[in-house]
Amino acid sequence: MSTVAILGASGAVGRVAVQTLLASREFQRVILADIDTVAAKKLQSSANAPGMEVRRMDAGDVGSVARIIADVDVVLNCTGPFFRYARPVMEAVLRTGLDYVDVCDDVDATLELLAMDEAARSAGVTALIGMGNSPGITNILARFAAEHLLDSVESIDIYHAHGGEPFEGAGVVAHRLHGMSMDIPMYQDGKLRSVRFHEADGIALRDKVDFPLIGTDIPVYPYPHPEQITIPRHLRTRRVTNRGTVLPDEYFQLTVEISRLGLDAQETLTVAGQRVVPRDFAIAWLLRQRDSLLRDMNFGSQKGCTKVVVAGSRHGRPRTYRFSLASTDQALGEGTGIPAAMGAILMHRNKVSGPGVLPPEASVDPLDFLSLVKPVMELTQPGASFDGVLVEQVDEDGNVERVNLPL
Repeated sequence: MSTVAILGASGAVGRVAVQTLLASREFQRVILADIDTVAAKKLQSSANAPGMEVRRMDAGDVGSVARIIADVDVVLNCTGPFFRYARPVMEAVLRTGLDYVDVCDDVDATLELLAMDEAARSAGVTALIGMGNSPGITNILARFAAEHLLDSVESIDIYHAHGGEPFEGAGVVAHRLHGMSMDIPMYQDGKLRSVRFHEADGIALRDKVDFPLIGTDIPVYPYPHPEQITIPRHLRTRRVTNRGTVLPDEYFQLTVEISRLGLDAQETLTVAGQRVVPRDFAIAWLLRQRDSLLRDMNFGSQKGCTKVVVAGSRHGRPRTYRFSLASTDQALGEGTGIPAAMGAILMHRNKVSGPGVLPPEASVDPLDFLSLVKPVMELTQPGASFDGVLVEQVDEDGNVERVNLPL
């Protein structure tokens, strides 16, 4: 009996992955693993599907994870923040020898996981990491352009914006603040270097981008996602950058200011006799302000767009391809949870190369992934505004032509 375990099943990403896998009927049993079993049982009850089971799991405890995944075929890890939980979960996976998929978007955690490649190979484990939106779909589209549209690639620039989700977890905000306080990798002029979000080199990379369906001239900021590290290892190019934001901009600016002032510190303070961790307070405050902003601005439904711009040459002539995935009723949860579930399906069908710890561009054939997009979207998002992947070709004279993908 084929079984998948979704770790962090009740979170914003995990619950979408659960719904997608249930709709696909790829697995006969679906294990909802979460430290919050009350939320997981609510999800189980609302899904009302056979073959579901709730198990309590502490993602920071290797033994706890190993016990709850011991009898499954594929592990799908949606538990964040990954800079805290990626390593213990992977250690449990190596202990049990199971195939693994995650949506890890933390640079430092990704480097930790990649360092476990030899151990994974020795254990016969295939670990597909970063199989979400960015990273995930972005990596796969970059590889598709390199293999099927261009003879050579000069640059890969990734942009993303989302907001208005009905639910945003503390782990998501913690990840955002973490990214603003660390070295942000950017691959430029054929070399990997780092910038700092609040310093001159990071500020210089801020830009404004047009996102289909979402808006024009939207400010985007340097993001410490793993594509800048993994893509140059597998695709020949001279530049990989990643910039993004969270909507509305007023909310993102509050997060920026919290980080700039150092109010995301994790050292405990004593305030009026109470022990307080500044980051815990900041996250709770930001989430409250977010809800107020969305309500006061009449923001509307959740929305999101990811854009990958790949430039190079074809038959000796400059060509640029712009890939855009946009929706006015889907955002972070769907944008990350659906491709994560697709990664689990591809893993179960032996369509992920391995063993080892591998990013999407090294282990997933773009045509295999693209062949799943339409049937999965039809199953999980009937009536949604997602129209597939918009692909535009731009020639050396600036002429734009729409290109159809093999969906």
